[in-house]
Amino acid sequence: MTPIDLRARLARPLPGPRDPGPAAIALPSVPAVGALLDSDRGAHLHPGPLVPAAVLVAFVLGATPSVLLTKRTAHLTKHAGQVSFPGGRIDPGDHSAEAAALREAHEEVGLAPSQVEIVGRLGDYVTGTGYRMTPILGLLPEGRELSALGLVPSPDEVDEVFALPIGVLMDPDAPQWRRAESGGKMREFWVWPHDDHYIWGATAAILVHVAARLRGG
Repeated sequence: MTPIDLRARLARPLPGPRDPGPAAIALPSVPAVGALLDSDRGAHLHPGPLVPAAVLVAFVLGATPSVLLTKRTAHLTKHAGQVSFPGGRIDPGDHSAEAAALREAHEEVGLAPSQVEIVGRLGDYVTGTGYRMTPILGLLPEGRELSALGLVPSPDEVDEVFALPIGVLMDPDAPQWRRAESGGKMREFWVWPHDDHYIWGATAAILVHVAARLRGG
């Protein structure tokens, strides 16, 4: 898939509020649980007020396109050691979800906002921990590999920066639907095994819907 193809597919407008859109997308024979939501849906999934947040889904346009991901440090009080997109809470000083995602990416991995071409966004994703995350879709400079972007992970937040190849993202057999017991309750969630990384939870679910958009769903 060329950068032109990526830009065109990622920049497609979101469906209207009456259109099931991304919330109805799932891989064959797998339940659409943890679905991406339109901006006016999903508040009932968490009993308290939702915290607005934004993540940057950035495509590295090297010889083989890939998606930039981070592995969080083990000493964090929340989501320690988990794979995630750069991102976090939307602060009062952020004028938009896009601004928040760019700011967080700069703070976490040293990615300059000027290196990112914003091409769109997905519907908000409401997590079980009370965050309403807006995935912002972006393209990084064409022809440059991850190693050439000059990224410097923040030692307080990020243990590693790596890339998920688009071949894995587009493979319908790559994501797996899992069930596991946690705190006496059964949980169901997406998992993307990749090399030494275990990608699950909100990050994995968002990747499912990114893949669906790239396939034209």
